[in-house]
Amino acid sequence: MTRRRRRGAGRALRGVGLAVLVVGVVVTLIWSLQRQLMYFPARSDPGSVANIATGGRDLTLRTADGLELGAWLLPPDEQADSGYAVVMAPGNGGHRGGRLGLGEQLAEQGLAVLLLDYRGYGGNPGSPTREGLAQDADAAVEALAEQGYGLDRIVYLGESLGTGVVAELAERHTPAAVVLRSPYTTFADVAKVHYPWLPVGALLRDDYDVVGPLSRTQVPVSVVYGSVDGVVPPELSERVAREVAVLHEEVVLDGVDHNDSPMFGEPVVRAVVDAVASVSDGIP
Repeated sequence: MTRRRRRGAGRALRGVGLAVLVVGVVVTLIWSLQRQLMYFPARSDPGSVANIATGGRDLTLRTADGLELGAWLLPPDEQADSGYAVVMAPGNGGHRGGRLGLGEQLAEQGLAVLLLDYRGYGGNPGSPTREGLAQDADAAVEALAEQGYGLDRIVYLGESLGTGVVAELAERHTPAAVVLRSPYTTFADVAKVHYPWLPVGALLRDDYDVVGPLSRTQVPVSVVYGSVDGVVPPELSERVAREVAVLHEEVVLDGVDHNDSPMFGEPVVRAVVDAVASVSDGIP
């Protein structure tokens, strides 16, 4: 090999080595920081619900790993009391203060509402992980049991990330019904859309599964999603509706994006109320 060819080969090898090094650094950073890219908690304490909602009560949820989490309980309207309660499992941002309006609308329809904040959110201790959020959801169900609501009188309402939380919760503790707002098949499927250049399957530490658990349980499921959702592609929500074992209702909101106001208003409330009516009447 001539000296010129040797120099060219050396430069090529150095270029390949540099590329491998850069990729390795990027992958390592994403691996170590991915939870910061996945969870966006509002860490401030929203305060006592008694100060902002008539009849609202502060609850302390106690998790299996020893955390004490703040939560809010909204009582049902006395004239419309259905005898059912809702566990609201939020998405990956904000805190329970941002879901109070939706909770109050549900309470007006005769439902007790537990507004859950995960660990690391809303002044709560700890840091969010898939395993941790599962324990937080378990603690919410236990808290409602202490309030007199058995599983056959509880509806799980999951929002975005929270759809994975309640789907897996439903397999551990089967409720009366599940309502999913903007669900995905698996969290990895969402990540692949937003990061198509990454080996998401190999890197993702917290991969929530919606379809798997709900295809194995007979709980009736309602699915609500927007037709132009820019966060969770609507085709993933559509697949959830096709693949759950018992689909009660599929509601597609035309022209609605992930965080538009209907996602926190009447369409979601109506889906929950219809789900309660169906199970209380014995309709699948």
